[in-house]
Amino acid sequence: MKRPFLCLAAALISAALAAQGMPELFQKAKEQVKASSWQEALKPLDQLDAEASKTGNESIRNQLQGPVAFYRGVCDANLGQDDKARADFAAFLQVQPNASIDPGMYSKKAVAAFEQARKTAGTAEEAAPGMASLFTAYQEFKAPANISEPPTENWADGPVRFLLSADEKRQWALLSSGGERAEFVEKFWAARNPTPGASDNPFRTGFERRVAFADANFVQYEKQRGSLTDRGMVFVLLGPPTWVGRKPLRTGDDSGDAAGLSTVGPNDASAAQRDSAMSSGSGKSTSAKDSQIADRFSGPGTRAPDASNNWREVWHYRRELLPKGVPYQQVDVEFITKKGYGVNVLQRESQTTNTLDAARR
Repeated sequence: MKRPFLCLAAALISAALAAQGMPELFQKAKEQVKASSWQEALKPLDQLDAEASKTGNESIRNQLQGPVAFYRGVCDANLGQDDKARADFAAFLQVQPNASIDPGMYSKKAVAAFEQARKTAGTAEEAAPGMASLFTAYQEFKAPANISEPPTENWADGPVRFLLSADEKRQWALLSSGGERAEFVEKFWAARNPTPGASDNPFRTGFERRVAFADANFVQYEKQRGSLTDRGMVFVLLGPPTWVGRKPLRTGDDSGDAAGLSTVGPNDASAAQRDSAMSSGSGKSTSAKDSQIADRFSGPGTRAPDASNNWREVWHYRRELLPKGVPYQQVDVEFITKKGYGVNVLQRESQTTNTLDAARR
């Protein structure tokens, strides 16, 4: 990163974080990066992420997002964590897409990881349309009034289904009156209040706000709420990702491809029919023969899937955005769109399912 950006970033962060007592952490991280104490520098960066993620620190979080991701990338690159470093720098480039890195200030490992992240961001994985600033969009989202789900008989079929335990589902199914349902709902949210007995329940407020955002932004089909899609479920449980990327799902990327590559060209069938007519001696071919030839040049495995209509969307979550107790440094949640398969279908890899289960708890 060139010096003007570092100076400006340091000034902005120091001014913005003075009230929160966090400039020391930022300065400490910078000094440890300068001293090549990579492992030690990650500790204050983690602390900064934790503080910035707290309610009320939204503006600070937006300012920290880029610089912290950059310095984390430098540390991870020098610790030999190449994949993490590229993801860090990719997150940084989402905030500062025109930034560059100074090879005179940073190691060859850091420069290589940075340039690889830039190359990847510009070609293989581009910002998903309308999704590049999902984190910021959520911070700026104005939820409509009265967003709480009424305790009707269909309440458990809504987004709250992602939180209901098996025992709670059984209890709900036994209720028959509106009063019983209303009492159940109040007890349900009270049991999840981080401050039992308090009138304010930030867990419920945050959940309902994420539901409202998902309903407004992730609708895929006319009769399905956005919060009930796969992307909506992930957003409701985990909140906004650090950043979002999308890349075409090309032939061979998906193990479900019948033959990987196309086995025929667009004009092969016509050429085969002409050859058949010439070999017949009469210069003509019957319709039955033409049909047989056409069948050989169509069907599974003979055409490459259209990459423009097939893609993989990836939501990157840094550790500070993950539920407590999740052991991962980063979780990449993938959604696949493919003809005949579905639109934005969640890929239930072990890291993803473990993280979602932790969020439910």
